[in-house]
Amino acid sequence: MSAEALHKITLTNPDSEAQLYPYGSHVSSWKPKGQKDVLFLSKSSLFTPGKAIRGGVPIIFPWFGPRQGHPESPAHGFARTTMWNVAGCDNRPNGSCAMSLELTSSDATRAIWPNDFLLRFTIAAEKKLTLSLSVTNTGRAPFTFEEAMHTYLAIGDIRQTTITGLAGVQYIDKVDKFTRKTPGPEPIVISGETDRVYLNTRSTCVVDDGAWKRKISVAKENSNATVVWNPWIEKAKAFADFGDDEWPEMVCIETCNVGENSVTLEPGKSHVMTAIVSLG
Repeated sequence: MSAEALHKITLTNPDSEAQLYPYGSHVSSWKPKGQKDVLFLSKSSLFTPGKAIRGGVPIIFPWFGPRQGHPESPAHGFARTTMWNVAGCDNRPNGSCAMSLELTSSDATRAIWPNDFLLRFTIAAEKKLTLSLSVTNTGRAPFTFEEAMHTYLAIGDIRQTTITGLAGVQYIDKVDKFTRKTPGPEPIVISGETDRVYLNTRSTCVVDDGAWKRKISVAKENSNATVVWNPWIEKAKAFADFGDDEWPEMVCIETCNVGENSVTLEPGKSHVMTAIVSLG
């Protein structure tokens, strides 16, 4: 299936252009005026129902990674592989539009995860890309969930890239048997497969892209964890929807609440997590 068959939407304004899909409520591109795309999208992405789009900003809900105790459940939940409804567009004085999409619980979601909810994802693509995920408990009992904006950032070369903002923040190293580690003050330099969950942090991360000579900032609100991910050489080859030679061109800085930073929501209550991506 082609990308067009999934009903791509383009948002344009004087400052930037963004592209998104109701499938997964997935932002696939954000280009500030005069700049290369800030988001990475794999040329091998399948654009197939039931499969997540590889790149951009997949939405992960209501669990992160494999669901504990339920090996039959889809990895990273069902939000990224479900069709969302366009809820509306808030036109702004500068000519931009903040578009919102919604996903509600259904018989299909309850068969996998027995809770009632309303998700609302709002995309404001201006000089900054602001993404907000609202989770509302529409049921009668509290539930606990994990969430992430699995943001793929486009860079010139991971080997010439450093990441700041997570100095001294304890993380779980998923590549090294889930060992807990505490880094020093130096910037993160990625030199092999990397999959780290940084805990109890609301810090802004800055990706310093030496090859393209630009900096990408990822700020956040109501997010207490950050994931840093790059598959490197062998893992990239194992993905059918990821080019073997694309691993140097991306790094994921994921805004999330996962693991010990998961969220418990009482009936009638809402939780809003926001990521703000910018250049400079």
